[in-house]
Amino acid sequence: MSEVLTKTEAGLAVLTLNRPAALHALTTPMCRAMTDALLAWRDDPAIKIILIDHAEGTRGFCAGGDIRMLAESGAKDGKEAREFFFTEYRLNHLLQSYGKPIVALIDGVTMGGGVGVSVHGPFRVATERTTFAMPETGIGLFPDVGGGWFLPRLEGEVGMWLALTGARLKAPDCLAAGVATHYVPSELLGAVRTQIAGAAAAHDPMAALRSGLDALSESAGPVKELTAANCALIDAHFAHETVEAIVASLASDGSPWANAQLEALRTKSPQTLKVAFRQLRTGATLASFADNMRMEYRIGARVVQRHDFLEGVRAVIVDKDNAPKWDPPTLEGVTDAMLDEIFAPLPAGEEWSPL
Repeated sequence: MSEVLTKTEAGLAVLTLNRPAALHALTTPMCRAMTDALLAWRDDPAIKIILIDHAEGTRGFCAGGDIRMLAESGAKDGKEAREFFFTEYRLNHLLQSYGKPIVALIDGVTMGGGVGVSVHGPFRVATERTTFAMPETGIGLFPDVGGGWFLPRLEGEVGMWLALTGARLKAPDCLAAGVATHYVPSELLGAVRTQIAGAAAAHDPMAALRSGLDALSESAGPVKELTAANCALIDAHFAHETVEAIVASLASDGSPWANAQLEALRTKSPQTLKVAFRQLRTGATLASFADNMRMEYRIGARVVQRHDFLEGVRAVIVDKDNAPKWDPPTLEGVTDAMLDEIFAPLPAGEEWSPL
């Protein structure tokens, strides 16, 4: 059975992730298959709208990338891991620059690579089963797939908070953050698909799609994480110019919320916290999404072979003891020189480039 299913009908093209045993985690062949289909549909005047969803009856939209493969490759020469990042990031860029409306039904777990194949399009429909997160700092990776671009462009410092803490958002908070554009109960997804198909056959597909999704969208209920009070705290504490200053700011607060953030940060790789911080602060200044992906490929090509990623995968995914031994073990041990090395341009001929 193919891990990516495609179909077209009356102006609508559908990409369905179909790797249920792994919560549709992306592999290099899956990224290639999606890219090939999207390129063919981009140049087909008969195709008006793209829908990205997952096989029905499974609880995840896409849980991320094939982390075990990345770690196994990183422990060797890293070639397979670099090939995955190169291919996945081209797919992310294609989606972000696509000239036709894209709808992603983020019904279920949407993390890491799943964020990259959904958040860059104009329409993201959440349900009560949606759980969004960029949890990479907990395994020594970093919030890639365009995280350096879209996270700092969320309201205030919400993106930095998500990147550093790996906080998980349900549907109401996804809407509040701007991660999701619409909410519908999962039992109405059939009606959503019917509406999308109808919009693809309309005279103005984009307008029909927008009005149809707006009509079906409902209130997702009260926010839990992104209340006005918490957003004020996020903006106050996560606006500082170093990770150490963020930690000190939280420590001086003393509130239960601040203490919970500190506890979360203490479980993360110090190296990756600083990588993610620089990634987002730099990404906020870049002129193009392609420039951001070039930066992220440089980071990924190197981090995947460093100790903290291999140790994070061992502790969280392989042995599941959840007791990683980070190196350096403290924020102070992560030097600017170390970060400069991770972010430096790659040798000629090894840089990432868009399609």
